[in-house]
Amino acid sequence: MSIKNSIRKNKLGTDNIKSLILAFAIPAIISNLVSSLYNIIDQIFIGQAVGMLGNAATNVAFPLTTIVVGISLLLGIGSGSKFNLEMGRKNHDLAKNYIGNGITYLFIAGVVLMILTLVYLEPLVTLFGATEKVLPYALTYTRITALGFPFAVMIIGGGQFIRADGSPRYAMFTTLTGAILNIFLNPIFIFTFNLGIAGAAIATIIGQGVSALLIVNYFRNFKTVALEKSDFIPKLGLLKVISALGAASAINQMAFALVQTVMNNTLTHYGALSQYGAEIPLAVVGIITKVSTLYFGLLIGIAQGTQPIFGFNYGAENYQRVKETLYLAVKIVISIGVIAFMFFQVFPRQIISIFGNGDELYFQFGVRYLRIFLFFTLFNGVQMLTSSFFTSIGKSSRGIFLSLTRQVLFLLPLVLVLPIYFGIDGVVYAGPIADFVAISLASFFLYKEVQNINRLEKTA
Repeated sequence: MSIKNSIRKNKLGTDNIKSLILAFAIPAIISNLVSSLYNIIDQIFIGQAVGMLGNAATNVAFPLTTIVVGISLLLGIGSGSKFNLEMGRKNHDLAKNYIGNGITYLFIAGVVLMILTLVYLEPLVTLFGATEKVLPYALTYTRITALGFPFAVMIIGGGQFIRADGSPRYAMFTTLTGAILNIFLNPIFIFTFNLGIAGAAIATIIGQGVSALLIVNYFRNFKTVALEKSDFIPKLGLLKVISALGAASAINQMAFALVQTVMNNTLTHYGALSQYGAEIPLAVVGIITKVSTLYFGLLIGIAQGTQPIFGFNYGAENYQRVKETLYLAVKIVISIGVIAFMFFQVFPRQIISIFGNGDELYFQFGVRYLRIFLFFTLFNGVQMLTSSFFTSIGKSSRGIFLSLTRQVLFLLPLVLVLPIYFGIDGVVYAGPIADFVAISLASFFLYKEVQNINRLEKTA
């Protein structure tokens, strides 16, 4: 049987594309939004109970969370993408090897991240921008949440495997269960037990623990292939391939952590020289970062939902379906961007108020920062989708490069250079400039790849 004929046995090669995107993307979106809620709910309750210093502390801790997400996506997306590619090529034994190794490496990574964080806790939070006033809160919060890193890694990475196996709703259910538990426990630990910022951290790791158990339980009954003990034995050769395919998403997260660290330190330095002081910018940017993760969660969910469709059909040489999926996904992410843009421009003060009160300078900086820094939310989805698209079709180097453009190649230099000339305003305007250039470059690469696919289609 030819490769093209084999697609009839898999819904990724036959079902309506719009229905497939919705089936895979909606659970992924909900999972991403729920994952973001872990931090956002903490931030809301901490802001109400502790105030501005509590908000600043969670911002200082956030780069560590971003690193955890990056490692999880490195292994999760890398293994999941290779699984779908090999399934499309009918290499079932090799496909399940990648899933088994991915699970093993996720467990190892979570434990290593937890240990390293606990050993180097104070130097890390200081590096991430904690001021003298913020440091005690940051240490308390991060010391506890680090215990949940093995759970978090399994939730994020394992969710990729479950989606790749064709069960996006279960992946959504696992994350949603933990998040609901977290929301329920937060006010109990923070206010009833009077644990403050420590209570928020405890609620977080309990919710993560429950979600992780549900993820692990799924692996016992994988749908498309039967996992065996031999599949879990780590193989460095497979890890190399997994890392290459997952690198684009991981590097994007690591770059975000790096930029956030530089930005936190830049904000405290130039904020201290401005009318706002060091803590107001640090607290405000933490809030805006958490809010933007909800928006980015939508975009990443679309990218995650299209990955199995891209990977399977590209591997099966069904290039027309690859293009149809791409065109529809671009329309979706731009539509989401338009809605987000309107929301950020019209309701900035209301958004910031959700996370606690502050003086007029606090809101003045927050409203201005949110409107300007997130101005090009209209087209952020194109850049994210393009990077994910190249990874899905096995062109990891192109995906890695595009994942680096916004954060490392453009935003980081701008955050370092512009404040020298424009003070704290330099950080504010660095965001839209970096976004515009990155989106333009991604659009160019996407256009060239579509031309290449057209040529492949003619010769297939």
